[in-house]
Amino acid sequence: MEMKAAVTSLSALAHESRLTVFRALVQAGPAGLTAGKLAELLRLAPSSLSFHLKELSHAGLVSGRQAGRFVIYAAEFDAMNGLLAFLTENCCGGNPCTPVGAVTCSSSCDEAGCNGVKD
Repeated sequence: MEMKAAVTSLSALAHESRLTVFRALVQAGPAGLTAGKLAELLRLAPSSLSFHLKELSHAGLVSGRQAGRFVIYAAEFDAMNGLLAFLTENCCGGNPCTPVGAVTCSSSCDEAGCNGVKD
């Protein structure tokens, strides 16, 4: 992932409502959710949700697909994983570790690496 794409993704996620929408779509998995279901679950006004979905879509973090008269929105897991990989690319000074989804690193991290948290 390029720096500009990472900044765009992080900017899109740097809003409480958008982060909440994105997390709900990640939780829903590849099947996604309709805009109506998202609005209901998150108690967001449809116009507000539409704005947030547009921003997440522009960043490539969310996609929509037509299903009859509904649009189903889903998280773009490849984009999410790309962002996570970008953020952790040089974790622990290049030593093997498990930064994605974990708060601890392998014993190859020094005391200052990974916030000093060791396996």
